[in-house]
Amino acid sequence: MANISMTETVLQCHPLSESGFVGAIAVHIDRAEDGRLQIKYTLHGLIEEIRFPEATQPERTDGLWKDTCFELFCGRTDEGRYAEFNFAPSGQWAAYAFTGYREGMTELACAPPQIKCTAGEGIFEMTVTVALPESLRTVDLVAGFSAVIADKDGRTAYWALAHPPGKADFHHKDCFALQLEARTAA
Repeated sequence: MANISMTETVLQCHPLSESGFVGAIAVHIDRAEDGRLQIKYTLHGLIEEIRFPEATQPERTDGLWKDTCFELFCGRTDEGRYAEFNFAPSGQWAAYAFTGYREGMTELACAPPQIKCTAGEGIFEMTVTVALPESLRTVDLVAGFSAVIADKDGRTAYWALAHPPGKADFHHKDCFALQLEARTAA
């Protein structure tokens, strides 16, 4: 039997964000011993007012944060390097490695994540399965989960586990507010 760690948390809307069309965003995380994360983002709000990118070929794409997307930032607890993953409801995705705070950005070599979306009245769910890079699979992590939500009127709301003072900045260490313990074989 696989040893899996499950965590549930909620995101907070940035105080300077446009609001009113998103009521809440919850995140459920399962971390498996093989280095995979399964993340379920559950958005409650005025779903018909949110601008979701249209489904397309699932491929690596830059600039996803300019529209509705969900994100994961993670790194080792003992160093400044970290990874950023962007997941769009369209099926597109991106992954980057950083050597420090917004420094040394390179494309992160990784397998494409699996992205599945469902929507109903007042609720949108995106489930993502992503394999972490080898260097992060078996160590304790600090992680930040976040979302950029755009509506059809051009408003944008920024959601994260925690926010630093000032403008929204998901790369800031204050946003890496969740510890995910390493999984070991049972």
